[in-house]
Amino acid sequence: MKLQICGAAQTVTGSCHLLTLENNFKVLLDCGLYQGHEDELEDFNSQWFFNPSEIDVLILSHAHIDHCGRIPKLVKDGFRGKIYCTSATRDLSAIMLLDSAKIQESDAEYETRKFKKPQKPLYTQIDAKNCLKHFVCTEYDNWFSVNDSIEVLFSDAGHILGSATVALKIKENGKETVLGFSGDIGRYNRPILNDPAPMPALDYFICESTYGGKTHEETPESDEHFLKIIYDTCVSKGGKLIIPAFSIGRTQEILYRLDKMYTSGKLQNINVYVDSPLAMNATEIFVIHPECFDDEIHEYMQKDENPFGWNNMHYVKDANQSKALNTSTEPCIIIAASGMANAGRVKHHLFHQLDKPQNTVLIVGYCAQGTLGQKLVDKPESVNIFHQEIKVRASVEVMSSMSAHADQPELLQFIANQQPDKLKKIFLVHGEIKKQEAYKAALLEKQYKSVEIPSLGEVFEL
Repeated sequence: MKLQICGAAQTVTGSCHLLTLENNFKVLLDCGLYQGHEDELEDFNSQWFFNPSEIDVLILSHAHIDHCGRIPKLVKDGFRGKIYCTSATRDLSAIMLLDSAKIQESDAEYETRKFKKPQKPLYTQIDAKNCLKHFVCTEYDNWFSVNDSIEVLFSDAGHILGSATVALKIKENGKETVLGFSGDIGRYNRPILNDPAPMPALDYFICESTYGGKTHEETPESDEHFLKIIYDTCVSKGGKLIIPAFSIGRTQEILYRLDKMYTSGKLQNINVYVDSPLAMNATEIFVIHPECFDDEIHEYMQKDENPFGWNNMHYVKDANQSKALNTSTEPCIIIAASGMANAGRVKHHLFHQLDKPQNTVLIVGYCAQGTLGQKLVDKPESVNIFHQEIKVRASVEVMSSMSAHADQPELLQFIANQQPDKLKKIFLVHGEIKKQEAYKAALLEKQYKSVEIPSLGEVFEL
């Protein structure tokens, strides 16, 4: 059995790993889009380490685009197998992939105009719709058979709605091997979702390492800092609070926290604008998947059946409404994608609002190197947006408590049920090299025997 690391190697996006059994049956774990700006990965999204038509099965951990974003291209290029995931992941993937396809088409159209030469999108909306025919849903905590020699178990990863860790029980030559894939591991004691569930005993583990060496500063349930930022900006200074947030997961958590503040009277009558059609669609999917919720939100829903909306929360549906927010002087909260601030409507809001000292930008999640979000975290004097240098006079705040990724102590908590003498090898993926090295050192200190930091395309015999 061979494992090839086909993405998210020493970088945080583009999750994709290929497992090839001795009978040449091929299993792909995730098929994500690369979203960074590293020169050596410029062509990553358009190329494969394998022939898509030879892949028998794809197992999808969750619906974030860096894990599912190349599935339409995979099918377009010849994949004809089944795509296994949870039902919530399937529903979220449908809107995510259609939205991604629109972006691919728009980017190709822009480049065609700019370079006066026809450019083809990575995939189209038709490709995105076609790939959905291959999805097969199964739920948490049920072993299911992929073929005669492979059984799979999804366990709740606690990362986003429907996210799963994956255990594969593989029988070859009279021997059973259990391989684990973390997808992305969520946080403990976090609003809305259940805690990450422990995985069964593993022989090999492909583990994310996004926050290796890092500890989130606050607990997820702490709202005091958030409320202070809101009051300082919207009440004391009469400004706008701009929150770059991913449409899936982060936006719903923010809305839930604000909903509770409004219900308890703490939010007063401050208007909140969700400037993301995708987030609106995603929130509707959250509402129809209460099976993924934890006990706290179920209890809250006994008195508020819609935990993601209230009188002063407004969805911004079209571009003209979005533009009007840029000229408005109303103190308010604007939540808009993308979460790393490198694209989408939030980039336009930052272009218009960063130079105003009464405003605040609140960074609530991971921002990859080179993105506008990461540049703002460093609190520069100015940033370049749309080829213009914009002075950063607004305050910049960071709340790592809202991160959907486990920090290092939580990663170690998650893996603690695995016996070091049984776990033969850990492969660290989905992380920048310095953070992977820090997490590797911590794992070795915990007596795990063999920890690899693979390079892109590297192949391992298991």
